[in-house]
Amino acid sequence: MSTQNKESRKGAIERKTYAFSIRVVNLYKYLCKEKHEYVLSKQLMRSGTSVGAMVREAQNAESRADFIHKLGIGQKECDESLFWLSILKDTDFLDEKQYESMSLDATEILKMIRSAIVTSKAIKNGG
Repeated sequence: MSTQNKESRKGAIERKTYAFSIRVVNLYKYLCKEKHEYVLSKQLMRSGTSVGAMVREAQNAESRADFIHKLGIGQKECDESLFWLSILKDTDFLDEKQYESMSLDATEILKMIRSAIVTSKAIKNGG
């Protein structure tokens, strides 16, 4: 893979996680204002915005192991976000369309992070 493709892919993860963070913040504001839901949405806000923060931290990692570790935390936060989205849907705070849209974004990000981790581990191990 060329350096340009690697940079483009890295930029894609950063752009997607940033956009997801913005969507999570806007969903949080909607849930508080329109649904008067404050607890579950706060959990989603924490995990959902943490995904992008961990991807950003990974870009400034001190080593490949640190990079993998930070992406691993981002992966966990993304999966946690999917959990909170499911809870919000199953308790009727989100309708199916809202859930599907957010869930698709989070799932795509989760796959991207997992792929970056697998690739980084392979490089780290010389493979």
